[in-house]
Amino acid sequence: MPSQKFNVGLVQMSTTSDPDQNLQHAIDKVHQASARGAHIVCLPELFQTQYFCQRQDANLFDLAQPIPSPVTNRLATLAKQLRIVLIASLFEKRAPGVYHNTAVIFDADGSLRGLYRKMHIPDDPLYYEKYYFTPGDLGYRAFDTAVGRVGTLVCWDQWYPEGARLTALQGAQILFYPTAIGWHPSEKAAFGESQHDAWRTIQRAHAIANGVYVGVVNRVGHETGDIRGNAVVGDGLEFWGASFLCDPFGRVIAEASHDKEEVVIGEVDLRVVEDVRRNWPFLRDRRIDSYGAITNRLSD
Repeated sequence: MPSQKFNVGLVQMSTTSDPDQNLQHAIDKVHQASARGAHIVCLPELFQTQYFCQRQDANLFDLAQPIPSPVTNRLATLAKQLRIVLIASLFEKRAPGVYHNTAVIFDADGSLRGLYRKMHIPDDPLYYEKYYFTPGDLGYRAFDTAVGRVGTLVCWDQWYPEGARLTALQGAQILFYPTAIGWHPSEKAAFGESQHDAWRTIQRAHAIANGVYVGVVNRVGHETGDIRGNAVVGDGLEFWGASFLCDPFGRVIAEASHDKEEVVIGEVDLRVVEDVRRNWPFLRDRRIDSYGAITNRLSD
């Protein structure tokens, strides 16, 4: 039976134009997290490359890999070697012309516990993800692991309370959000503080509304989408880091800086989930008979 307490490791990292170098860098960071006592470790969204969605380039589909692949084999071996649960976000090649932004969950014995394919796909300036990613078709999922029942969503999913709720209703005790989010440098002075505050607030709200822990892991550094020497023309994106873990009361347990690589470690105590849900029984008091209209785009 899993322990009531375990440590979470969030790997906030920067990337280069070399996917192999980024993979090794991530592996080194996971070793650091394990050495500091982490029982479950999460990597940022699409950690193996710079954020390539800053432009539309058909050649970049070559970055995608099937699951399983040599990369997932290395990650599975890493999880087994360190006896940790490992969450990694990958560019999945499912079939010719069908690609997903996919989180993989490896258990502490190295087995592939499951996949989550990103459901909400953005299309904004320098975030041209609809060009690359087919929306997920596996639904919202929670997985039993060596540390407990874990749910994983990905980046843009973090703005949608429905995804957090449906994952929590499957028994997830902690939600992870591998992320790649940053400022447009020209907008940072005017909007940067409020953008980050909204992002932090919405995810703390998921923790409170569902009585779960939430772990968010972002990349850090300025990127122009330099993949294998091909750079985007323009200012690029400044990824704002600030990875954090919060408890079911929304209290931030551990948090990283905006501009440095860090391995964030925080403790999860599943007894807190029970205690908070007893005192704030939001799940008990849901009026499920009144929510039918939630599946409408608008209620005109």
